[in-house]
Amino acid sequence: MNDQPQRSFLYVVVCAAGIAGDVHQLITAAQAQGWDVGVVATPQALGFLDTEVITQQTGCPIRSAWRTPDSPRPLPSAHTIAVAPATFNTINKWAAGIADTLALGILCEAYGMGIPTVALPYVNAAMAAHPAYGRSLDQLRDMGVLIGSYEPHRPKAGGGADRFRWDEALELIAQIDWDRK
Repeated sequence: MNDQPQRSFLYVVVCAAGIAGDVHQLITAAQAQGWDVGVVATPQALGFLDTEVITQQTGCPIRSAWRTPDSPRPLPSAHTIAVAPATFNTINKWAAGIADTLALGILCEAYGMGIPTVALPYVNAAMAAHPAYGRSLDQLRDMGVLIGSYEPHRPKAGGGADRFRWDEALELIAQIDWDRK
């Protein structure tokens, strides 16, 4: 395994979950490793984020909506993608190939483009018990997505933020065989 090339661009796809506002932890850690970072948020995730702070931290606008064909690209192309937190909805739609938001469109397209992708699920135990969730994780793994180790939290309790390891995304990225990409 080789180290990732210098100054690579990491997309952090953020989904709507109570811990999404802590995404700055992943951004800071990635920047410390030499990554340039851009954030792509699901439309619902925007309400969980301090968009001004993230925009200042990354130096890039947060992307959430499709751009028109004649609009300039606000972010460089992704070299790698980290989905954190990855919610039940996003995991299932992504695995099924549903691209009804910009974030999902980017994730679905990334597979065909060979962009290495990691995901840190954040779901409660009741949602994780649904049969579609396990099938979706298996499908994503079969697609080459590296999946984090977060154990689902209790339903209706929120929480689990103390057990969510933002830095695990970078640990998974470090496992990528860059010679094969």
